[in-house]
Amino acid sequence: MATTTASQRRAEARQEYDAFIAECPSRQVLDTIADKWVTLVLAALDGGPARYSQLSRQIAGVSQKMLTQTLRQLERDGLVDRTVTASVPVRVDYTLTPLGASLVAVIAPLKRWAEQHMPDVRSSRRRYDRRARDADRSPATRSD
Repeated sequence: MATTTASQRRAEARQEYDAFIAECPSRQVLDTIADKWVTLVLAALDGGPARYSQLSRQIAGVSQKMLTQTLRQLERDGLVDRTVTASVPVRVDYTLTPLGASLVAVIAPLKRWAEQHMPDVRSSRRRYDRRARDADRSPATRSD
């Protein structure tokens, strides 16, 4: 019986995950990182540690409930550390873990792409909506 090293076992375990398989746990991670609030929280924390109120101000439109849920999920997944400092009032800081920083390296370009290409996307949406509207008005597509 051959002995395997810890790094060999980790490599074998990584190969077992396939997100195309419905039951694969990596799908849960994809669900998490595909969430817009997760992307925005991680991008905000890329600037350094932040308190809850800072994140709330920086990420326009996020509700208290969603920000709390998002931070808890990120902490649970090991992407964010939550540090409580005993003071009056209690101070809570959030920081990226090394795992979280490795994910930010992937999602930050995605955020930049969305920001840079929004004019193109808007233009495409207008063209699509115009074609769809015209098709709805066309006598050939009506079933009156």
